[in-house]
Formats: sequence, C-alpha cells, structure tokens
Amino acid sequence: MDKYINKIKEYLQKLDNKELMRNLFIILIIGIILFILADTFFQDEEQVTKLNEDNITKNSGEYETDYSYILEKKLESILSQLKGVGTVQVMITLEDTTEKVPAFNTTKNNETTKELDSQGGTREIVREDTTIQIVTEGEGSPIVLKEIKPTIKGIIVIAEGAENLEVKEMLYEAVKTVLGISGNKVEVYISK
Repeated sequence: MDKYINKIKEYLQKLDNKELMRNLFIILIIGIILFILADTFFQDEEQVTKLNEDNITKNSGEYETDYSYILEKKLESILSQLKGVGTVQVMITLEDTTEKVPAFNTTKNNETTKELDSQGGTREIVREDTTIQIVTEGEGSPIVLKEIKPTIKGIIVIAEGAENLEVKEMLYEAVKTVLGISGNKVEVYISK
C-alpha cells in the first residue's frame, strides 16, 4: 500500500500546476458525465418499475372492482364459515356488465309559428328542439346518478362437506337468500 501512495506522491510532484489543474478538470468532467449517466439509467429503471407497479395496481384494481369477483369472494368467505363446510369455491356468471346512468341536462324549446297565406288560409308550424348534455365533474368524467348491477345468470358452488345433504341444502338456501335469486340458477357440488 505504501508503494502505491509513494508512486502517487512522485507523480503529483512531477506535475506542474497547469497540468495538475487540467487533469483534475478532466477527472471532474468524467465524474459529472458518469453521475448523469448513472442517474439517467437508474431513473429509467425506476420509471419502468413504477409503470409496472401502476399497471399491476390498475389491473388488480379493475379485477377487484369486477362485480362478479367481489360477489364470489364474499360468498366463499361466508359459506366456508357454515357448520360442516370446508373450503368453498364459487363461480358466478352474469347476464351483462354494470350499467352506469349518467346525469343529463335536458333543454326543450317549443316554437309555434302561425302564417297567413295569400288566399286567406292559416297555417300553424310547430317546431320542437331538444338538447341533451351529459353533466361532468371538473376532470371531465361524467357524474353517475346510479349504477345498475348486472343480473345473475347462474352460480356454481363447490364445497367440502357438500356430500352431507343437510350441508348441501344449507349452502343452496344461503346462496338463494343472500343473492335473492331463484333456485334454478344455483348448483351445489361436492369438492374432490
């Protein structure tokens, strides 16, 4: 180690002031360039990571706000707590998607005109204009008055313990009751 320190001291003693300043300036510029490149590289990597996280969050947010998915998870949670029931899996199919009813501003204009023709007859003209505008929030997204949830087409429940007829009937009745649907839309099966 002392050998290297001595070599550096000898090199610095040989250099005159101008040459030393020039070398330090070059080292400083190289350091700045490396710093900028490293910052750019890591910033791009952070942006890619952030974009991936945003996509995952957005996708999982869409997935979690899916009506059937929420219903399935809630049903699985509550049905698995019934006496004699083990693990439960639920699949729900829907007729269509959630319908959002936006707020509208409606303007109606009625205009009636009576004309006399040259032969003494009268003619009445009625003109009706209707203008409909969607009401939006500050960000430009429409204001939603209500959401109409889709109707349930059918439900399959697969549960441990469903081989017991009492448990199977309990699951069947629970699903019908909680969703307010007819029995022909519900099927309960035994899990493997």
